[in-house]
Amino acid sequence: MAVKRALISVSNKEGVIPFAKQLAELGIDIISTGGTKRALEDAGVPVISISDVTGFPEILDGRVKTLHPAIHGGILAVRSDERHQAALAEHGIRPIDLVVVNLYPFQQTIAKPDVTLAEAIENIDIGGPTMVRAAAKNYADVAIVVDPADYPMVIEELKTTGSIQAKTRQQLAAKAFRHTAAYDAMIAEYLTNLTGENYPETLTVTYTKKQSLRYGENPHQSAAFYAKPLGAAFSIANAAQLHGKELSYNNINDANAAINLIREFQEPAVAAIKHMNPCGVGVGATLLEAFTKAYEADPVSIFGGIIAVNREVDKETAERMHDIFLEIVIAPSFSDEAFAILTKKKNIRLLTLDFTAPDVKEKMLVSVNGGLLVQEADTFTLEDAEWNVVTKREPTEAEREQLRFAWKVVKHVKSNAIVLAKNGMTVGVGAGQMNRVGAAKIAIEQAGEQAVGAVLASDAFFPMDDTVEAAAKAGITAIIQPGGSIRDADSIRKADEYGIAMVFTGVRHFKH
Repeated sequence: MAVKRALISVSNKEGVIPFAKQLAELGIDIISTGGTKRALEDAGVPVISISDVTGFPEILDGRVKTLHPAIHGGILAVRSDERHQAALAEHGIRPIDLVVVNLYPFQQTIAKPDVTLAEAIENIDIGGPTMVRAAAKNYADVAIVVDPADYPMVIEELKTTGSIQAKTRQQLAAKAFRHTAAYDAMIAEYLTNLTGENYPETLTVTYTKKQSLRYGENPHQSAAFYAKPLGAAFSIANAAQLHGKELSYNNINDANAAINLIREFQEPAVAAIKHMNPCGVGVGATLLEAFTKAYEADPVSIFGGIIAVNREVDKETAERMHDIFLEIVIAPSFSDEAFAILTKKKNIRLLTLDFTAPDVKEKMLVSVNGGLLVQEADTFTLEDAEWNVVTKREPTEAEREQLRFAWKVVKHVKSNAIVLAKNGMTVGVGAGQMNRVGAAKIAIEQAGEQAVGAVLASDAFFPMDDTVEAAAKAGITAIIQPGGSIRDADSIRKADEYGIAMVFTGVRHFKH
């Protein structure tokens, strides 16, 4: 496909001047408008004004300038269709072979904290998407370029072959439709959020590729990592990696679980994650104390774990971390001494994240075969719940503190979930079991003697009193659970029999 005329109108002007200069050197006429035209003229690139092509001035403050048959006829005409060619000749329209367009900066506009609705609306591009879609539809005859990264490839093909190849035009067209689809999805989401509609009849979402991954959950599965434009700042997608090899699919999943858990705590806290479940969580007066507790909670499982901490990593804590194999450490920051210690290990990943970023209530999306499940994130806390002591014995203040700690952790354990806690650390975690007493037995077995005097948290109610029985025999003194079973009375009676204090919250935290 020979290129004789190009239309260039871009909001992102990165690389456009050298690109246009090379097009002009190849003898290609350039049509342009607005800021792009001025930039090209200032750089000495010969430019034909859109108004000279259409014979009509820009109107409505520039809202209407390219929406004209002289432009769209030149883009959409099928070169092999005699009727199309006759129509062009009849109306004096010349073909446009190359369209270089990207769109008004809607994303950048709505990212501004003080943006008004009027500003957002004004940055909804109309003429740009219309030209992009027209050129992409007619890719058999027209090349469409929306990404400055593709300028060198286009120039190289024009120089070496004198044309833009059919396969290249098809690839550029596919990218163009992705470009307009993402743009429209962002506008749709913005306006839908303004209306307060949570679950519209169609769901349009867009994500930007952040990186290709070596593989997915397993080596035989391909994968990539995508980030949500203007998504929550407190996310792995926005973390800065300071050291170590590239994150894997499982690293990203586990790291996400780690930061969601650590966000529950205000005091110095450390969360160690393995396979999406916490294997050790600790809080303390210092980060070193919290890390020591998280490590001692399960010194076997923490090997190769992902660690999230909510304080700057200091020298003393880094020295303890350096003694074991860790995949990732995520923190607000690292002291210079800590960084020097940890980077002695070549492959450990060190990530920083803005822990002061405000919470953003994003929807959770989970794919199923042929569909998508959408729900609100589980941001419910004990401050939102009832605290209802249902047994004869009230929990002591020390037990209350440990119950709150355990409840924060169990929310982030795969269901059925049981967490045992003592002295500001987890001592037993039972995760992902098919029945609740089975999860309790795993947690109790892991805790061993540490179960004596510990508290127990359950993510959902007890369907019968066997979990309370197992807890009592292990020496557990207090329990926190949602309640709501038709056999709650049996569990309460069993707790009273053993002198266990039990609290109902009225809220379950299933996590599948």
